[in-house]
Amino acid sequence: MLRLIKSEPGHKTGGGGKQPVQRPNLLIRLLLFVITAALVLGAVALILNYDKLNFDGVRRWFAYRDLTLADNGQAESFPYDGDGTSLFANVGGDLLVCSSTGVWLYSGSGQVYVSRTITMNHPVAVAKGNTALAYDAGGRVLLAFRDRTEIFSLELEEEEQLISADLNDVGWMVVVTQKSGYKGVVTIYDSQFQPQMQISLSSRFVMDAALSPDSGKVALLTMDVKEGTFASTVELYPLGGSLEEAQPQDSYPVGSETVLEMTWDKEGIWALGESTLYRLNGSAVLMGGYSYAGRYLKGFSLEGDGTAALLLGKYRAGSAAELVVVDGRGEAQATLSLDEQVLSISAAGRYVALLTANRLDIYDQDLDLYNSLESTQSARKVLQRADGSAMLMDSSTARLYLPQ
Repeated sequence: MLRLIKSEPGHKTGGGGKQPVQRPNLLIRLLLFVITAALVLGAVALILNYDKLNFDGVRRWFAYRDLTLADNGQAESFPYDGDGTSLFANVGGDLLVCSSTGVWLYSGSGQVYVSRTITMNHPVAVAKGNTALAYDAGGRVLLAFRDRTEIFSLELEEEEQLISADLNDVGWMVVVTQKSGYKGVVTIYDSQFQPQMQISLSSRFVMDAALSPDSGKVALLTMDVKEGTFASTVELYPLGGSLEEAQPQDSYPVGSETVLEMTWDKEGIWALGESTLYRLNGSAVLMGGYSYAGRYLKGFSLEGDGTAALLLGKYRAGSAAELVVVDGRGEAQATLSLDEQVLSISAAGRYVALLTANRLDIYDQDLDLYNSLESTQSARKVLQRADGSAMLMDSSTARLYLPQ
């Protein structure tokens, strides 16, 4: 059968009429190769050096581009309410002030979001993300704030006392109390502040508690008397139901020393003792411990990104001290000798801030200097933030500092 093929104008059907294949220009091919190689090498360099890169300057520019700053990076100061008992916490970029007379929440420029008059004998401020707690240690009142408003309050019965309270990164709360018949009662609340679990112990005291980041476990710091000596233990319990005199799922004894603070970050548990900083994993297995026996603990911060910062001195008084950054294995990652009196120490994210009478120094976790501010305007307290910025407070005013 014959098949007719219709030729379009200009189309040649014969074998000898093939069009010559157009080859890419050699220069264009070379340029494409160079661009591809540069992109690949750039991606490899970004992966290998991600931890060394710092995009916080860009983050700060976008977050604070409408804020008026002086040439040295400080915003205009604003007065805050409070007194000599005031404690401070960073709440999603805002400043929480908690004192014996009340609780206040300010923006970085001084706008007042919360003003709550309340009497507290021993005020404590705690914050994670955009959620914060203010409570009276040894008292009966606790307040919770989120998204710049008060969202929860707790008032205990006459025979009860607040021992401690803490938050995890997703807004769950754990509260330790004492009441008649028990040496410790631990209550866990979800992010909507609904009670989810309670642990009641009558055989040993509960001094502190911390929640895992995924809200799957709670760590209790208990104290008991063994062979005439006080013994502290970190005990882990899975969340779910109510437990009375239950045995922990996992535990680790931290000895006879008093544990000053305990917290649980994404990589494990910090337990700060009088002479040792313990690092435990999420199953209460010791990952390492940094001993500072024979030295005085002058200051500390456990809020670094997987690290803790300790300010240690050979003598209780005097300006000579050593700043130590402890890593997740309980080892000294970096040390720095100091010969100035440190007024305040604060860590957050990848930064450690030291405030002296004359200067604010902000370091990275390897204690390489990131930024310095010479004129601190009589600041007595620094609150480092994870984006590299810091809040500076004197006896009556506060101001935001942005590294330039």
